[in-house]
Amino acid sequence: MRDKYSKELSRLNEELLSFGAMAEKIIAMAVESLISQNTNLALEAIAFEDEMDKKAEELENQCLDILALQQPMAKDLRIVASVIKMIADLERIGDLSENIAEATIKIGNEEFIKPLIDIPKMADICRDMIKKALECYVNEDVSLAFKVFTMDDIVDTIFRDVSTEIFYLTNKEISFIHQGMQLLLVARFLERIADHTTNICEGVNYIVTGNKKFSV
Repeated sequence: MRDKYSKELSRLNEELLSFGAMAEKIIAMAVESLISQNTNLALEAIAFEDEMDKKAEELENQCLDILALQQPMAKDLRIVASVIKMIADLERIGDLSENIAEATIKIGNEEFIKPLIDIPKMADICRDMIKKALECYVNEDVSLAFKVFTMDDIVDTIFRDVSTEIFYLTNKEISFIHQGMQLLLVARFLERIADHTTNICEGVNYIVTGNKKFSV
């Protein structure tokens, strides 16, 4: 029974990493669609989010099967419970990326009111956080998970800077308001993506230590 559980958990880990790769991909698609003002790519990102929803359902069912058939205890139970939450966070990241793609469509071919420097930077950090957070999960690396957790502070700082700049521009020029609000929403969506990734890091900590929050 233990050998069967180990194999099922190993398969679940592989599928979770695959799902994480999908989250990284949809962020890249959505932000690239904005940068290049490519509405077709934005539509592809929206369609890709539907695939993520289906994948999330499959993974959740996989977890429920493990709970029902293997009845894990102690740390094993923490692993499966944490993975269920991680799936939900990754699915939400997909939703937020879809929102970015929708903002791209709303902006259309309008000339940008500001160079898109900070938003791509936020997206790169978010993607790196997701990749590293899931690696921490597989390796049960609490120390690195905490370092990834603190990367959220960088994203928060950039978001505040972007917000300040956009509010300045829209107050200066009323015609900038529509696009400014869309760009502000995009930055907010990326800030929320980073938050969901910190949840994954806390899940790693919970699996290893039994504590739901990091001890600072």
